[in-house]
Amino acid sequence: MIQKFRFGSPISTDATVEELPIIQVTKENLTAAASAKKDCPSTVKDAEIGVLTNFFHISLGQSFSLSLTMEDSDAVYGLGQANRGINKRGYKYISCCTDDPNHTEEKVSFYGAHNFIMLIGKVSFGLFIDYPANVCFDIGYTKQNELTISTEGRDLDLYLITRTQSDDKENTDNIDSDALCITREFRRLIGQSYIPPLWAFGYIQSRWGYMNENDIRRVAKNYRDNHLPLDSISMDIDYMEDYKDFTVHPDRFPDLAALSGEMSKQGLHFIPIIDAGVKIEKEYDVYEDGVKNNYFCKRANGTDFVAGVWPGKTHFPDFLNADARRWFGNLYKRLIDLGIEGFWNDMNEPAIFFSEEGLEEAAKKVEELLKVKDNPKLNDFWAMQGVFNINNDHADYKRFYHNMNGQKIRHDKVHNLYGFNMTRAAAEAFDRICPDKRLLLFSRSSYIGMHRFGGIWTGDNQSWWSHLLLNIKMMPSLNMCGFLYSGADLGGFGSNTTRDLLLRWLAFGIFTPLMRNHAALGTREQECYQFEGLDDFREILTLRYRLIPYIYSEFVKASQNNSLLFSPLAFSWPQDKVACEIEDQLLMGESLMLTPVYQPNVSGRTVYLPEDMLFVKFTSATEYKTESKKAGWHYIACALNEVCFFIRKDHLLPLCPPCECTGELDYSNFELLGKTKEGLSYELYMDDGYTKDIAHEGRYLTLK
Repeated sequence: MIQKFRFGSPISTDATVEELPIIQVTKENLTAAASAKKDCPSTVKDAEIGVLTNFFHISLGQSFSLSLTMEDSDAVYGLGQANRGINKRGYKYISCCTDDPNHTEEKVSFYGAHNFIMLIGKVSFGLFIDYPANVCFDIGYTKQNELTISTEGRDLDLYLITRTQSDDKENTDNIDSDALCITREFRRLIGQSYIPPLWAFGYIQSRWGYMNENDIRRVAKNYRDNHLPLDSISMDIDYMEDYKDFTVHPDRFPDLAALSGEMSKQGLHFIPIIDAGVKIEKEYDVYEDGVKNNYFCKRANGTDFVAGVWPGKTHFPDFLNADARRWFGNLYKRLIDLGIEGFWNDMNEPAIFFSEEGLEEAAKKVEELLKVKDNPKLNDFWAMQGVFNINNDHADYKRFYHNMNGQKIRHDKVHNLYGFNMTRAAAEAFDRICPDKRLLLFSRSSYIGMHRFGGIWTGDNQSWWSHLLLNIKMMPSLNMCGFLYSGADLGGFGSNTTRDLLLRWLAFGIFTPLMRNHAALGTREQECYQFEGLDDFREILTLRYRLIPYIYSEFVKASQNNSLLFSPLAFSWPQDKVACEIEDQLLMGESLMLTPVYQPNVSGRTVYLPEDMLFVKFTSATEYKTESKKAGWHYIACALNEVCFFIRKDHLLPLCPPCECTGELDYSNFELLGKTKEGLSYELYMDDGYTKDIAHEGRYLTLK
């Protein structure tokens, strides 16, 4: 059951799709409900609001605060793209879309803002705080057993999700856990997840630094000549002319349409980047049109806000303005007409290197510091540090405004909606430009609801073993918030990867829907052919392609059924205390339990089986060993060139023949793993991989 409680007059975020009755909460009726006897509420409204007071202590003033005391055994899940573990207890998290690639343990904000949590314990419920500015989730940080959610303002919608009798299935041992039921209810509330084209499940090679056509041809040739499977090449900002959106550099890429056609013959797609900032430059038509039609974000005085990003000085399109969204979305057609079928939206938190106002303030600070240069004090040195930390300054969020349905709204009040609406602009335009065809679309910044329009990658990570583990733990949390098409920059974006780190990351990445190897300019080249022992990379990538029919089938089922592709063991074995504390093993789809190796210089790992399972070890893409394992603890050996996982009892895993791109996938000849007894079958979802009309009827193949 879902109840919608409204505090004040919130801004519409379009995060949800289901219309629900609104229970208006005021300070007066909240106080009345809290003081009324629980068995004798004065009014029906008080009874409904009394549900809130039974769960929480709520404080309403100029801001909003909700708190409760947690039991020692309670677990808290959710928050999508957030730091630390799957169970979020013990730290605080701030929903504020932030451009910060150094994802160390103390960071409280990442690129996405996903305000959904579940508390699972003696009393279980889900909470979605639909509020587009900063939200702080203090989950046992200030006080170990206290959960507090607070916002700067008091205008928001709160959705309370609880399990009801109708969620249960009578007379069966397969009753879903509270966590699975609450997740399904929340996913139904926010709408079905985006489904990309089939080719988007192939391997993607990317790098900031593919400077020209020859670089692209070199990457394609090395993958194809070495029989390394590949479906796509991502193009970072280097393909643009002076980093201007929807332009192509005339010297570096003189004929992108011809190059796209050339790559298409090899079964390859291009995925160009689109940044949020529009370069300020006369005779650049995107800039001129945006200024002419007032499509850019404004300062308080009505002039267009200026920020520094990759092109230099830029304006930000006002994606919260429906007319501006339609204008910007239509611009994607310029690249679609050149044969492009996929895009990634970036820098859309929005990232701000500097603002004119911020530079002026920094200059004043420098002047003040120069006055004390002959007798500086310790505090002056700390002040100097602040002068140079002007990028992504939250003060800039208060310096520009949006036009939302004719209402002027300061950016900091709706900050977390910006990236969401940039991707929405593109997705809605794709429906107009090519209404029958699925295009690939994923974004860096996001808010709840953006999952209906595109996927996300987990942002600019680092080539650190800790970020491989973070990737593993983040996948279920993203799925809970609807983001099924997701994955990390395999091998790490920043810093220099190593051969063993990349192999281990690929061994996990072959199971994530978005499988992209992406690295930053100036780092070690990390295409698979750059390393010794090329056969090891080839076999792992080839196994990915054998898995694609299963991954795609489970992905579409998860979208259609509002279920999870990746889930923690706790969701399926809630009574198993050991399983509930394990976060480095994940269920993937209906059949698999993944046990990735995420540490250097080890030859395997210890795993826990909540039930009897079949252990599978791939020593190549076609050669494997299986062994039945009893429930309990086991040590499994897993070399760098091996992929190990488990198949659940009475489940099957279909594998198609090896191939080098999704266009060569063979659905006529499956090998079935896990067939330990007669009568087992697997329902494989199939479609043409391109059209938008996805339906259940006639799309399933029974494999047995």
